[in-house]
Amino acid sequence: MIAETLMICASLTVYDGDTVRCDGQRLRLLGEGVVDVRGIDTPELSRWKCEKERRLAKIAKARLKQLIDGKKVKIVSFGPGRGDTRPLVNIYLSDGREVGQILLKEGHARVWLPKRKNDWCD
Repeated sequence: MIAETLMICASLTVYDGDTVRCDGQRLRLLGEGVVDVRGIDTPELSRWKCEKERRLAKIAKARLKQLIDGKKVKIVSFGPGRGDTRPLVNIYLSDGREVGQILLKEGHARVWLPKRKNDWCD
């Protein structure tokens, strides 16, 4: 079992659609998934493979920013996943909704599975 840790950030900024920075440290959204089993994935902003992915990445980033900017949120960390140094986190809004789940429901994110790469260009 992986221990949950509540995080406190003086500064929380959006890096891309599934990554935020807490006081400069990058954190990857888990979307209430299971560490190393299932999480969320958004289009790549820095390593996009086609114009469609780049456009979708900008939209996902903007939506995440809209959800958390200037709001009081609760960040729960589960430590890094396998092959990643970024802590995996769930970010909860004051009404209890988890932002990764919102991105999934709105179509800005897809379910991430370890052996499957999401293709945003198809």
